[in-house]
Amino acid sequence: MVNLYTTPSSLASRKAKSWLNRNNIPFKERNLYAQPLTVEEVKDLLKMTEGGTDEIISTRSKKFKNLKINLNTTPLNELCEVIRDNPDLLRRPIIFDNKNIHAGYNEEELGCFLPRQVRSIRLWRAIAAIN
Repeated sequence: MVNLYTTPSSLASRKAKSWLNRNNIPFKERNLYAQPLTVEEVKDLLKMTEGGTDEIISTRSKKFKNLKINLNTTPLNELCEVIRDNPDLLRRPIIFDNKNIHAGYNEEELGCFLPRQVRSIRLWRAIAAIN
């Protein structure tokens, strides 16, 4: 099962939801405004990332700039509390399962959530098209 963290106003969230539906990938959606993350859930997301905070925090957002957070010096618990209180800081959507996490909408990168069998078929089709 794939988890999809969204906000209603996010076009990227709606696109990701549509992509998951088109590809018959079951998912559980969570509206981050209606059901904010706990500090522990934020920490769990960060543990899944390879790039840490850069992967899930929208550092170019107006909210981030207004809060004047320094990601290099802010203690982890404090940062997680700020994210909990300001879900707008997160890149949306956040899509994850037990192996992968992805923030934002990039159709090619979402392919990691396709079942292995489907990815293999697509790969063979692409190879055949090249030949």
